[in-house]
Amino acid sequence: MHLDLSGRTAIVTGSSQGIGLAIAVGLAQAGARTVLTGRGDERLLQAANHLAGAAPGAEVVTVRCDLATAEGAELLHAGVPDTDILVNNLGIFGPTPALDITDEQWREYFDTNVLSAVRLIRAYLPGMAERGWGRIQNIASDSALVIPAEMIHYGVSKTALLAVSRGFAKEAAGSGVTVNSVIAGPTHTPGVEDFVYELVGRDRSWDEAQREFMRLYRPQSLLGRLIEPNEIAHLVVYLSSPQASATTGAAVRVDGGYVDSVVP
Repeated sequence: MHLDLSGRTAIVTGSSQGIGLAIAVGLAQAGARTVLTGRGDERLLQAANHLAGAAPGAEVVTVRCDLATAEGAELLHAGVPDTDILVNNLGIFGPTPALDITDEQWREYFDTNVLSAVRLIRAYLPGMAERGWGRIQNIASDSALVIPAEMIHYGVSKTALLAVSRGFAKEAAGSGVTVNSVIAGPTHTPGVEDFVYELVGRDRSWDEAQREFMRLYRPQSLLGRLIEPNEIAHLVVYLSSPQASATTGAAVRVDGGYVDSVVP
C-alpha cells in the first residue's frame, strides 16, 4: 500500500520526542509538510534535526508553545493557520495514589490531555470542512479502557478523549473530514523508562526492569513487551491517508492486545 501525503500539512502536538516525534517522522516520510510543537527551543531543534535525517528533503516547521493553555493554542494557530492533518498527541502521565490526587492535578491533566485537543480541533476543523478534506487523530491509551490504579487521573483524561473524538466525528459528518482516536498500548519512550524504573526500582538492567514491569503492571499484554513508537506511527500514518477515508468516529487499537476485548 502506497501512502502518499505529498502536498499535505500535518501538525503533531507534543512532537519533540517519543511517540509524537515518531509520528512526525512517519508523516514526513510519507511526504507531508510536518509541524513539530513543544515547549523548549533546544529540544525542538533536536527533533527537527532528527526528522531531517530520517526523512531527507522533508519540509519541517517548529512552533514553540504550551498547548496546555488557550494562549498556546492561539499561538500555534496564528503561526500555522491551516492544516490537513492534526494529530493531538500531547499528554502527561505519572503515578499518584488515587486518594492523593489533588484538584490542581485533576485540572492539569484535563487541560493538557483533553482541552489541548479540543481547542485545536475547534480551531482547525472548520477550515478542513470548508476544503472538504481532513484527518484528525487523538492519541489515547489503553488506560482509557483499563483505568490504572496507580494513575486514575490519567486514565480518566484518556477516556474523555475517546468521547471527544466520537463527538467531533459527528460534528464533521459528511464533510470529508475524519476524526478518530488511536488507543496506544504500553509504549517504550524515555518518559516511560523513568516511569518503569520508578515503579520497579533502578537496581536492574532495562530489559529486566521492562520484563518486571510488564509482569506486575501490564500482564494482559499479548506482546509481553513495550510497543516501539514507530509501531504507533504506522497506524497514524495510515489513518492520515486517503486510504482511510471510511474510518471515522472510531477508537482504533494499537495496544499489543492489552485490552481484553473482541471489539475495538
